[in-house]
Amino acid sequence: MKRSLFVTLLMMHCALCMGTTDSTRWQLPESRYSITAMVEYAYNKSWGHFANIDAQALLPINRHFEMEVNLQASFKNVYSAGVIMRPKFPLPCGELFFDTEVLYKAVLRANQMDLVTALSLGYRFDYLSVQIGSFARVMENYGREWNSEEAYNVEPFNLLYRLEVFCRPQACNWNISAVFANYDDYQFERMWQPLFMLGGRYDIDNHWRVHLDAECKPTGMFHLNAAFYAATVRAGFTYRF
Repeated sequence: MKRSLFVTLLMMHCALCMGTTDSTRWQLPESRYSITAMVEYAYNKSWGHFANIDAQALLPINRHFEMEVNLQASFKNVYSAGVIMRPKFPLPCGELFFDTEVLYKAVLRANQMDLVTALSLGYRFDYLSVQIGSFARVMENYGREWNSEEAYNVEPFNLLYRLEVFCRPQACNWNISAVFANYDDYQFERMWQPLFMLGGRYDIDNHWRVHLDAECKPTGMFHLNAAFYAATVRAGFTYRF
């Protein structure tokens, strides 16, 4: 019932977009080369309290293709690096896009690595962004000989999903959004392990933007036995060229 209602509302919105004569009404924010630096406080029941440092870059190569580079260093001796390649296709109402992502995580504290490759289809307009796709994961220990009988884990297929709702049009100089997804910039969880995120941003001027984000990760959500596991809060600045 909820899915049918959502699809109906989305179709009505697109029909209105097709009928409008104001070409700027549904305009998405302009993609600009930018660099972001953020600091993050995190807590989970496995590692306790710790801090992370994040660096991100957005590279809009042209109107139909952009790249993102994400880096994170954790004081728990964990390091992540991700690259996203994103073809984009403007529509009369919003934008269609395809994300191809590779995320590598070096968990040096446990002498382990985690490699994820993901592919998803997305659609976004003023107040909503939706993505669905799949990802594959390989997890193994460092130093394992190629002919060793030591086990490594391969997950060839996992469902990927993301729903983000904005309180204002995305082209506004400030905004707040709520996200329901099973991945973020530095982690991918199994489909029954959703993340809940709340984010805000404010454009100080034409170049500087400030961010404040929070994230909560419960366990057991789809097993009717939800319990708190982890939370993060991060803040930082973006410089847009």
